[in-house]
Amino acid sequence: MFGGQLAKNCGKGTCVYLQGELGAGKTTLVRGFLRGKAYEGKVKSPTYTLVEPYELADTTVFHFDLYRVNDPDELDYFGFRDYFDGESIVLLEWPEKAAPVLDEPDLLIFIKLSADTRLLILEAKTALGQQLLLKIQ
Repeated sequence: MFGGQLAKNCGKGTCVYLQGELGAGKTTLVRGFLRGKAYEGKVKSPTYTLVEPYELADTTVFHFDLYRVNDPDELDYFGFRDYFDGESIVLLEWPEKAAPVLDEPDLLIFIKLSADTRLLILEAKTALGQQLLLKIQ
């Protein structure tokens, strides 16, 4: 699966944004990513908690779901920027909800639903993102 393949190539400090309509498979991709990093616990959507941390042997993965964010200023209340510490991996759903306060991700993944498949459109936004694209293609 793509999530596992992506996981094998992402290290500390990687930031990936996931876009797509409701039900497109953003959280499913994150589950595959975490399985690819050998995480065996439950992976749940952070729709209500905004962020779920996953402690791995060599790093922490922070999975954000900003669907319920109405104003990007809300993110300051829980130290949102502190999660982007260069030591963790950040996977963020619905980045458009926080666009004014977000930096560019390394990789932007847009998931598009078609009749019976999902199309992934990947866009590198940084040099690290370019390296990721080369490794996973």
